[in-house]
Amino acid sequence: MKRERKEKIVEDMEKVFDANGTYYLVDFKRMRVSQSVELRKVLRKSSYSYKVVKNRLALRALRNRAPEPLKPFFQKTTAIAFAGKDPIGLARMLRDFSGGGKVLAVKAGVVEGQYMAPERFDEIVRLGSRDELLGKVGTMMAHPLSQFLRTLQAPLVDMGRLWSLWKDKK
Repeated sequence: MKRERKEKIVEDMEKVFDANGTYYLVDFKRMRVSQSVELRKVLRKSSYSYKVVKNRLALRALRNRAPEPLKPFFQKTTAIAFAGKDPIGLARMLRDFSGGGKVLAVKAGVVEGQYMAPERFDEIVRLGSRDELLGKVGTMMAHPLSQFLRTLQAPLVDMGRLWSLWKDKK
């Protein structure tokens, strides 16, 4: 491969790494070509991307942005799955696609800028989606306020009941 072509590939990969804060390094050694095409279609429908990369060119594109523990995983057959917005959804899709056939193995990854070891991949898959997690945090933040409002309303509600009973009595 000519130097100009390599420089163009590195430049394109830099743009992709800049645009995506989450990516998983995938070992696709046991995957057939038809499975690879199917995986690309499934990921593209959900606005994810999947690229087979040359390890040295990917490392060159990452430069100093890659965490040190991630660099040794750029060996043998490597593909990178990029998640634009929902890293948990991508992790679930990779796990589901691999299924019982074990055609994919996640080597490591970066989830929203933080290094993720391979053994932590199952933890990522078990998390709820970003919207679910934000909803839970919002509920947890709103609960004390709603309890406080109920406490403030209690005397007024009780006063209303007393007036209603007094009215019925007269």
